[in-house]
Amino acid sequence: MRNWKYIVSLSFLICLIFTLPNFAKAENEQKEKFNAGEVIIEHILDSYEWHIFTWKGHEVSIYLPCIVFNEGKCYTFSSRNFRENEFYKTVNKTNSEELVFTIPHEGDYKGKIVIVNADGTQKRPFDISITKNVLALFISCALIIILFYLVTKAYQKRGEKAPKGLQSLFEMLIVYVRDDIARKAINNEKSVDKYLPYLITVFFFIFINNLLGLIPIFPFGANITGNIAVTAVLALFTFFITNLLGNKEYYKDIFNTPGVPWFLKFPLPLMPIIETVGCFTKPFVLAIRLFANITAGHIVVLGFISSIFIVAQISVAGGVGMSVFSLILAIFVDCIELLVAYIQAYVFTLLSALYFGMASKEHHKS
Repeated sequence: MRNWKYIVSLSFLICLIFTLPNFAKAENEQKEKFNAGEVIIEHILDSYEWHIFTWKGHEVSIYLPCIVFNEGKCYTFSSRNFRENEFYKTVNKTNSEELVFTIPHEGDYKGKIVIVNADGTQKRPFDISITKNVLALFISCALIIILFYLVTKAYQKRGEKAPKGLQSLFEMLIVYVRDDIARKAINNEKSVDKYLPYLITVFFFIFINNLLGLIPIFPFGANITGNIAVTAVLALFTFFITNLLGNKEYYKDIFNTPGVPWFLKFPLPLMPIIETVGCFTKPFVLAIRLFANITAGHIVVLGFISSIFIVAQISVAGGVGMSVFSLILAIFVDCIELLVAYIQAYVFTLLSALYFGMASKEHHKS
């Protein structure tokens, strides 16, 4: 029982330490009204810089490289230019034309690098900048590669001996994905080995990135799996694998659905249309489900933390009292988020395996 109290106290202290930089930032914003919506959106959305903390009114950030293309020319510069000045100006060496770059705070291109034309209109260049989420993606991928390398070396070293440490954890998860997800959902032993590498990869990618997103200190804390572009790419992988590797029975069921009355197939091919649309809605659902659940969790935690500063604007004593209540709720939601991190990786992998199973099922003659 005493150990349980120590764990709770330590968790509370850690969360308090993590929020101290935000207290400093909020103190400077007392002169202005604290906008919880802007703070939450700032933490969730992607950006061209990585804000680490604020100390005595000074923001400590990592300014990332901006890489844009315009009319076949590549322009590279630091995002620090937008911190020091609203506009960044450079000269096109080909025609000596001055280009003006900026990041608008409103409009259709809000938060994105644009070129400001002479008449004041804005044009979006081809942008491949290293943003916060891109850098976090590089870090998480490097971490995943290192973890699997260590597990591989452990297998080579220990041989047939019982797994130990990190090796035992990864073996448990890999065997679980293989036996309880892939084999049960695909239900075709010949196809399991074909799809298993992708299923294991996508499970660990989502699970590890979900966990890293819950750590509120650099180099973690980026909202990778809460970014619709990332989840859409993962869903597209599932979509292309399903439809490119699907067998003839899969396409037969789409265009000639068995067990359906003939008048739903001819003269109006209602069922084939529904099945075809379903091929595209399935990856859409995959992307939205993962994006929405992860983003919602971050918003709830940030909402509890923001409530401290909202109450503090009314009363400092009230803000101190609110901080205790809000941190307890934030810790509780974070514990739930640990479970959600696993559940979302499981659901995405399971649904992908189910789609693969439908695409590889064999025809059974009666």
